[in-house]
Amino acid sequence: MKKKRNYLDMNLKSFKLGLFTGVFALMALNASAQQPKQAEQHSNANVRMGQKALLDGDFKNAESYLTKALPQEGKDPDVLYMLGYSQFQNGDYKKSAETFGKVVALNGKNANALYFKGKATNNLAVQANKISVANKEQLLRVAIEDYSKAIAITPNDAKFYQNRAIANRDLGILIGTAGTPNYNKAMATDAYNNAIKDYEKVLSFDASKKDIQTEIKKAKVYRDNLK
Repeated sequence: MKKKRNYLDMNLKSFKLGLFTGVFALMALNASAQQPKQAEQHSNANVRMGQKALLDGDFKNAESYLTKALPQEGKDPDVLYMLGYSQFQNGDYKKSAETFGKVVALNGKNANALYFKGKATNNLAVQANKISVANKEQLLRVAIEDYSKAIAITPNDAKFYQNRAIANRDLGILIGTAGTPNYNKAMATDAYNNAIKDYEKVLSFDASKKDIQTEIKKAKVYRDNLK
């Protein structure tokens, strides 16, 4: 089990570069879609400073400035999105999930906000030490639900399937370990099968991804070794 946990920690770290790239791609899309609004700098100085810090990769200061902007900008999904991303990069997954939840509440069709909410929730479930196994299971199920909602909105984004696969695999590990309070072989089997299905979906977008081929093999080994 310890080896599996170490593997999960390494896997989480491997996504950071992709996430960093993704947020700026989304910001660029927002800018192109809202040229009249984005043509001028934001009127709130804290938002301006927060965005600059975010673009510089200074996530601690970005979070600080954007948090200060919330009394005035708490209903602005773009400001909340940047704040949630900064919190994610600072490792505060609980706050990040809550902030992205606010973005989703303002715009339920924001697939990227659902994606980041799911990732923050998944990371919290895997890395948190002071929450019960039952709560970890619930967090993983929430993450899976968030990814599913994102897929319903944008069904051709491979990273949504890949991350849902990871959440299902993590769920399989959590509830498929004999001796734990929530051990359930049948549900763990289903979780691994769902992970395999999503990994195979990722391969349908790009069959050359050897890392995904490896993940499928690992998920099958985990499933077949359930006791």
